[in-house]
Amino acid sequence: MDIDVRGPRFGAAVTTAVLAIVLVTSSEVLLAWQTLCFAVGAAAGAQHSPYGLLFRTVVRPRIGPATEVESPAPPRFAQGVGLVFALVGLVGYGWGPEWLGMAATGCALAAAFLNAVFSYCLGCEAYLLLRRVAPARG
Repeated sequence: MDIDVRGPRFGAAVTTAVLAIVLVTSSEVLLAWQTLCFAVGAAAGAQHSPYGLLFRTVVRPRIGPATEVESPAPPRFAQGVGLVFALVGLVGYGWGPEWLGMAATGCALAAAFLNAVFSYCLGCEAYLLLRRVAPARG
């Protein structure tokens, strides 16, 4: 089932705010929360992540039905990419070096920002590129 394109963009906006706060405060707890959000989004799909549920129950009823939908696979893959960066960030903040945590968090923040502001999902584009270059399974 396709998903409302505004949902992942909303999630990216919240993620942008969360990761910006992580960079300012070096909060491992907040980065752990974001890591959990990415993990749920990667495992169950962005629409089932905490931010996806917030969009579906609070935001979407106020802005009306979807006018454009997309496959859930590219955003799900993007959540997995975000999960990897968040895990690396946790390692950096937790065990060092701190610059590793900041760099990984900064990369995830940049990707979330691009999606939130410009509706350009780096993880989704990587998914589509991999689908084009990977051999088809029969």
